[in-house]
Amino acid sequence: MKIGILSDSHYKIDYTKEVINLLKEKGARYLIHAGDLCREENLKLLKESELTYVCVFGNNDSSLLGFSSTYNIKKEPYYFKIKDISFKLMHLPFYLVGDTDVVIFGHTHIFESEYKNKTLFINPGEVCAREKPLIESVLLEINENEYIIRYYSKETNKKNFKEKEIRYERKN
Repeated sequence: MKIGILSDSHYKIDYTKEVINLLKEKGARYLIHAGDLCREENLKLLKESELTYVCVFGNNDSSLLGFSSTYNIKKEPYYFKIKDISFKLMHLPFYLVGDTDVVIFGHTHIFESEYKNKTLFINPGEVCAREKPLIESVLLEINENEYIIRYYSKETNKKNFKEKEIRYERKN
C-alpha cells in the first residue's frame, strides 16, 4: 500500500499540483494532507487527483472552514484507518502520542520520521518552500513487515526531485 503525504501547501498551488503528480507517478493510491492548505484551489487539487484523500485544517485554514462538507477536510486530531492500519492526522504537533500505527503531522515545515514503540511518526516537510527553498513530500509504503519512507525534495529552481529512502521493520 502506497500513501502520498504532504503538508503546508500554503498559497503555492503550482507546487501542490507538482507534488500530487509526483506522488501519483510514484504509485500513491491515497493522499494525506496534514494541513495549511490555505486556498480552496489546493483542496480542489486533492479532490481532482482521483485518489482517496483526507486532510485536516491547519492553523492558517480558517478561511476553509465552510468547505468541510464539500471536501474531505477534518478537524484535528483525526483518526481513521486504511485497510488494517490506524492513523492519526493533525497539523499542530500537540498530540504526538503513539495511540495509532502511524501519526502524521505538519506545521514545523521540517521533514521528520521516527519509529518508536510500534508507532511511525511522519512530518513530510513543506510543499510551499517557505522556510527553505525546498518543495517536500513523502511516499509511505506499508508492507506486512516494513515501512518504507521515500522522502522527496526539490529545490525550487531545479527540475527534478531527489529521493531519500528510510526503512523501518514493522513490529507487531
